[in-house]
Order: sequence, then C-alpha cells, then structure tokens
Amino acid sequence: MRYLPLTPTDRRDMLAAIGAASVDELYLDVPAGARLSRAIDLPDHLGELEVERDLAGLAAQNLAAGAVPSFLGAGAYRHHVPAAVDHLIQRSEFLTSYTPYQPEISQGTLQYLFEFQTQVATITGMEVANASMYDGATSCAEAVLMASRVTRRKRVVLSGGLHPHYRNVVKTMTGYTGFAVDVATPDVTGSEDLTARLGPDLACVVVQYPSFFGHLRDVTRLAQRCHEAGSLLILVVTEVVALGLVKPPGAMGADIVAAEGQGLGNALNFGGPYLGLFAARAPHVRQMPGRLCGETVDADGKRGFVLTLSTREQHIRREKATSNICTNSGLCALAFCIHLTLLGGAGFAKLAAINHANAVTLAEKLGGIAGIEVATPAFFNEFTLRLKRPAADVIDALAVRRILAGVPVSRLYPERPELGDLLLVAATETTTTADMDALANGLREAA
Repeated sequence: MRYLPLTPTDRRDMLAAIGAASVDELYLDVPAGARLSRAIDLPDHLGELEVERDLAGLAAQNLAAGAVPSFLGAGAYRHHVPAAVDHLIQRSEFLTSYTPYQPEISQGTLQYLFEFQTQVATITGMEVANASMYDGATSCAEAVLMASRVTRRKRVVLSGGLHPHYRNVVKTMTGYTGFAVDVATPDVTGSEDLTARLGPDLACVVVQYPSFFGHLRDVTRLAQRCHEAGSLLILVVTEVVALGLVKPPGAMGADIVAAEGQGLGNALNFGGPYLGLFAARAPHVRQMPGRLCGETVDADGKRGFVLTLSTREQHIRREKATSNICTNSGLCALAFCIHLTLLGGAGFAKLAAINHANAVTLAEKLGGIAGIEVATPAFFNEFTLRLKRPAADVIDALAVRRILAGVPVSRLYPERPELGDLLLVAATETTTTADMDALANGLREAA
C-alpha cells in the first residue's frame, strides 16, 4: 500500500477544489530546469530486508568524521559527547515532551530551559538569553531583524569574516523587506576595518568571532564606534567551545550574540539537527525572538518556572510578534545543558584550552612543510592554510587516503577563484598526535 493511498477520484476532487487541471500544475512556479521530466530510476518495491541491505551499502560509501583522521570545521565541529548526554536526553520525560504551554505540568522542561538560558548568558557575557533557536545561521538573521527593530533602521554591514552560509541566510531573510545589506570582501588577513561603513542609517554590524578564516580579534573599539553611531554590534560565534577560553562577547561591548551550540552535547549527525543560541543586553529583551523562561513562585511560595516572554505570532497579535520561528531546538538545548553541566566552569575552560593547544601544535607541524603557509596568526582551534595548488584537489587526494583534511574555502566561496588555494583546518580535543602526523605526511606529498 502507498503511504498516501488516494484513489483517482480523491485526486480529481482535490484538484478540482483548488482549480488545477493536473498535479503538474502545482509545480508551475518551479523553474523547468529544476523539474525532473522522467520517473526516478528506482525499483517499484523491495522487501524490508532488501531495502536495509541497499541503504547499508549506500551508507558505507560515506567517509564519516569519526572513522578517520578529520580536520573538518567551518561551522561544524567534532567534539566528544559524554555517554551520559544521550542517556539522559532519551529518557521518556525529556524525549517526548513538547512546548511547555501549561507550566503546571511542564516544570521539568521549563527548569532545564531556564538553566540553559543561564548557561548561555554566562558564557557569552550577556545579560539575557532565550530558550534557543533553530541554528546559528537563523539566529544570526534574527539578530539582524532584532537590531532593525531596536534602531528603526534597515542598513546592515556584514563582516568579510562572517560564514558565507550565515551571510546568505541573512540576505534571504531580509531580501524582501526593504533591507540594504552591505557585505564586506572576504577578510582573509583578519585586518578589515569596518568603521568607514558606519553611518546614521546603519542598524548593525555583524562580525564573526573567531572569524570564518579563524582570526581572533578584540572588537571593543568597533563596538564603541557602533554605539557612537547609534548602531548595534552583533557577534556571531560558530564554535561555542571557544567561549571557554576567549574574551566573552559581552566584555567587548556586543549588543547581541548569535551562536551555534552544536559543539556541546550535539554530534555532527551528517548536518543536524543543530542548536541556535541567542543572547542580548537586558534593555532589548522585549525585542528578542523566540521564548524566554523565567523563575517565579507558586501560590504556596515554592520555586517554579514559567514562559515569561513568548514573542511568536501564535501567542500574541501578529503585528506585535518579533519572530515567526515556530519552535526551539528543545532536545538539542537539553543536550547542550547536560554537557556543559557535566563539564562545569573549570572543565569548560580546560576543554577549550585543549582545543587551542592541539590547534597550535597542528599549525606548527603544518607550517614547517615546504609550500604551506599558515595564514592565520591568532586563532582558537581553526586556522587557514595557503597552499601552492588548489585546496580542493588536495582534499580529494587525501580523501582517497582516508584523511578528511579540512574544508577548501572554494567550496563556500565558489564565486571567488582567487581563494582557491586556501584550506580551513580545525583541531579539537578528539584530534590525536597520530591524526596530526597523518595529515602532515599527506600534505607533504599532496600540497
């Protein structure tokens, strides 16, 4: 039986109700070049055992980051997730819980979200954090929209060190609402100066920290200049583990912090689900997207938790809503919360220090190879290499040797051929000395 067992009469009646002559008419807005004109080459049906075998064979073609020396990064990082994290989040009371509309029966969910918010506010150095977003890229775009509401302006400056995916999501979410998005050229050297782009019409400046190319820079002066111009500074963090060691965004004057929380509690999972973090200054709290859990007392004076702010359009008048995001990444937020709780403050700092130390060791090994230049002088756990040949070719050559050598910048900047010799390399606590030696030997031959 098909999963949608509609009869021809059912289909005809449904099409008639919406005024379409055929199912094909439902896809007329999709460009013809993107539509398949033939049936997909798949067998009509297979038994469950045969399907399992076929899918297992397809999966075996993947080269998983956990199975070989891996130096992948560029916004998605392999970290060790303690076994306790998965054990706890798969308990039925967590795994099956949903939106805590009724606080009297949702105290467990509300409490862990409250603790999660406290953790995010603490590590970012901000005053208030929400109960999570979809992922780092959408958090970044929501931060831009929030800055526009606060300043009542619609011009945005995006640093050349902002992840290209984040940049594209911002442009998508602002593209039809009158925003002017000023994108700086790729900041390979880490020396860009955005102050000349400030002005009385500017809503915000968006800077990644550490940058897409790995650069670590103190943006305190930029924050001051933004505030003098009546603008906000948004800091984007794609590697949340860095916050265990580097100067927190709040200490540098950031007004909003948008981050990807995948690095704590959440494995790579071939691309998701991920976890968006969002924190801001207290005066802007009513313009924050998403949900905010708060602590209170019940009628008997006992500690309790509630949804203090619920700003999406399902709860309040649409014109008052600050976001149309319909849920938060609740289970991923819980995994983040458990992992960070297991680490504690000292453990989080130690984890970050190990990441940085491994990256320094790796940079020293690779920087000593003829034909390779470390192009990032100050970094956390990821840096850029400049090679003597296209980085994509080197990646392919080392993949054959079962080494995931990093991310060629050309993959994320296909329109910039001059960046074709750049390779992003990341090292985390999972990177061993043997892994580093394998990469060094491979690059010595391939680069």
